[in-house]
Amino acid sequence: MATTQIDVPQGLPYVEISREINAPRDLVHRAYTDPELLAQWLGPRNLTMTVEKWEIRDGGAWRYVQTEADGTQWGFHGVFHGPQTADQMIQTFEFEGVPGHVSFSELRLEDLGGRTLAKTHVVFMSIEDRDGMVGSGMATGVNEGYERLDELVARLAPVPTPA
Repeated sequence: MATTQIDVPQGLPYVEISREINAPRDLVHRAYTDPELLAQWLGPRNLTMTVEKWEIRDGGAWRYVQTEADGTQWGFHGVFHGPQTADQMIQTFEFEGVPGHVSFSELRLEDLGGRTLAKTHVVFMSIEDRDGMVGSGMATGVNEGYERLDELVARLAPVPTPA
C-alpha cells in the first residue's frame, strides 16, 4: 500500500502532500475532475460527499458538502484558476465553518509510466490558518481519501499482476 507524505514546514504557511497512485495519470486526473468519481473518494471514510457544483474551468466555481451519519454537514467551496489539466490544477479552498480563511491549492500529476505521483502544494493566509487546518484532522482525511482513491482506480482499471 502506498503512503502519503505530508510536509508541514516550520514557520512557513504551506503544506505539501504527495502520494503515488497505482493508476495511469489520465485515470487519476479523471478521478479529480469527474464530480461523480470525486464524491466516491475525497475525504474521510465516515463522511458522505455531495458535489453541488464542479465547474472545471478558469473562473469556475465549486462546492461540496460532506455529511456525517448523524446528518451534520460540512460545506466547502472555492474557485478554479487557469486551465485545469493533468499537469496543473489550481483552486482556492474555503471551509464554510470558518469563513474568510481561504487557501490556495496547486495539484500536479506526474506520469510515472502507468503510475501517478500526485503532488499538492497548499498555501494558507497565515501560519495560524495552516496550523488550524493541520490540527483539525487534515492528515486523517487526506490519508483516508487517498486510500479510497486507490480502491476506486483499482475498480475502474485493475492493474495486472506480474506473472
